[in-house]
Amino acid sequence: MSEDRPMSEAKDLEMRQTEARAAFEELRRKILAALEALEAECPGPFAEPDQQPGRFVETDWVRADHLGGDGGGGRMALLNGRLFEKAGVHCSTVYGSFPPEFAAQIPGAEEDPQFWASGISLIVHPFNPHVPTVHMNCRYVATSKAWFGGGADLTPMLDARRQQEDADAIDFHAAMKGACLRHREVADYARFKQWCDDYFYLKHRKEPRGIGGIFFDYVSTPAGFDAELAFVRDVGESFLAIYPKIVRRNFATPWAEAERDAQLVRRGRYVEFNLLYDRGTIFGLKTGGNVDSILSSMPPLVKWP
Repeated sequence: MSEDRPMSEAKDLEMRQTEARAAFEELRRKILAALEALEAECPGPFAEPDQQPGRFVETDWVRADHLGGDGGGGRMALLNGRLFEKAGVHCSTVYGSFPPEFAAQIPGAEEDPQFWASGISLIVHPFNPHVPTVHMNCRYVATSKAWFGGGADLTPMLDARRQQEDADAIDFHAAMKGACLRHREVADYARFKQWCDDYFYLKHRKEPRGIGGIFFDYVSTPAGFDAELAFVRDVGESFLAIYPKIVRRNFATPWAEAERDAQLVRRGRYVEFNLLYDRGTIFGLKTGGNVDSILSSMPPLVKWP
């Protein structure tokens, strides 16, 4: 980070960065194990007869910053299975300097373009149209300022399931609300829930991407780093507790071709949001991240009527 920062402050920041990165990587290991267990457990129906459970394939990547120096990298994990048509769970730690035209958009970077960012991001696209797509990410970013961001949101594919009264929506919201209420000194559930609804909205379609969840950014509070990291950890653990429950509730439900067709059309909306509005996609591409990892959020099959 900036050489003007006092040595004690820089050392303290380095310890925080190490702790945040370790928390994200530990969460990633747990999520990989949980999704592979669901792949093995699922009784079907499957797209193809006698399909075997999928396993994650992990790949390391490195980046150079825009000046050509060491820019960090990450580890991506992709699964193409029988329950999960595509699942990506990635961790990255990147650093360097922002390009001048991008630095002005990032808090604390306009004066000093040096940055450090670490996080976990996942997207799951199931085969079965009755199993909802899910997205979750958590990150810690440091410029001349430092903050946490992230959230989780659920996207049912079928119109009949895209209701706040649906059991999946009720349980998912309860899990995210619980994470916030356990950390009131850091998290404001009503604000984070509304932020999610506003953020994951397709303005050109005048419709929400899914049923919501929570979204937050620039979390830097008087409670301090330890309290903030505890909240972000809880978001990840709450996701890990609720999503497998939702998957198990739905993964044996038979589907018709009309429902598969509706799923592919709904996935098109997902693509539109990620390419037009998603800040994580824009951040990754603007900072020279791994394109395969950034765009792994795209569903493998999609349809526009």
